Amino acid sequence: MPRDNNAQRWQLETHRTDGNGLEIAFAGRWCLDQALPFPDALTTELTDSIDRLTFKTDLSSWDSGFLAYLFRLLKLCAEREIQVEQEGLPEGVRQLLAMGNAVPEQKIAGRESEKPLLFRVGSAMLDFLQDAPASLDFLGEIILAFGRLFTGKTRLRWGDLWWEIEEVGPRALLIVSVISFLVGLILAYLGADQLRMVGAQIFIADLVAIGMVREVGALMTGIIIAGRTGSAFAAKLGTMQVNEEIDALKTLGISPIDFLVLPRILALLLMVPLLTLYASFIGMLAGLMISVTIFDIGLFEYYNQTVSALELEHFMVGLIKGSVYGAMVAYSGCMRGMQCGRNATAVGEAATSAVVTGILLITISASILTILFYQIGI
Repeated sequence: MPRDNNAQRWQLETHRTDGNGLEIAFAGRWCLDQALPFPDALTTELTDSIDRLTFKTDLSSWDSGFLAYLFRLLKLCAEREIQVEQEGLPEGVRQLLAMGNAVPEQKIAGRESEKPLLFRVGSAMLDFLQDAPASLDFLGEIILAFGRLFTGKTRLRWGDLWWEIEEVGPRALLIVSVISFLVGLILAYLGADQLRMVGAQIFIADLVAIGMVREVGALMTGIIIAGRTGSAFAAKLGTMQVNEEIDALKTLGISPIDFLVLPRILALLLMVPLLTLYASFIGMLAGLMISVTIFDIGLFEYYNQTVSALELEHFMVGLIKGSVYGAMVAYSGCMRGMQCGRNATAVGEAATSAVVTGILLITISASILTILFYQIGI
């Protein structure tokens, strides 16, 4: 059945073979610059009586247009369960068709079957156990780096340290101010709701002051720094890992721990205690504003009650907790960044893991320190 008799263009003929077979003969130029036919035009000939398809070719030239035609034709045959014999096609066409059919189907993230809960818990525990040796090894490298720092043998660049201090300290004041003010406001309202039942609203000052200085100020600062700075540490170091900059430092004989990790840890150890004091002050200021404007407590009464409630040990507890939380955030952020893979997806996963690990370590540290200070009477 001829479809085009112009030898300079494509030609297609079909005819029945012995039995229930159909042979398709291709000739001429099968290129994209031609008005190629659609395989659907053969639908009327690919009937239920056809169970085998063969090819015969006498092509002067062909390109991807011919391949697209064949892919669609093979799909039609697969839908109708027609056996296709490709021996009559050019060798290059057969190879490209095989390569196209060999590409595995891409799996879209999030569409895999849900794993059982017990399986996911077990996988998480195995991942934790496998990650523990690497975490301890990284901790040991940090301790050795501090030893080199105290003995004057480190390759630390002090300019990087001052830049990191500016990045994690002054530039974090705005978000710390907003969160601390709102938390202090919440504490004031929470205390007032209970204390007014017994006519002791003046003790709002004690609740806000001690709560912010001992616990909430350090905890909120640690969580803010984990989300803001810990993820940034992991993303920056992870990007350097992808770009092979860390490998270049090792090639030059420069320790990445001394050159990249140590400045970031020192910056957080220095700045998080100061941010903790600042957050505590902003929280107490919020409690003062709410008490004076909403609950009719005198300004000087609130001030005197706050001063009488606070003791030096409260500030020491808050500073110690802030330092520990800062160390946990720096450790988790730098560790996840140094463990990052070699692609963009790994950088995002490292940043996410740094935040999760940092908040988890902060929570564990807060529990341990609270119990410890209670036991020793501080």
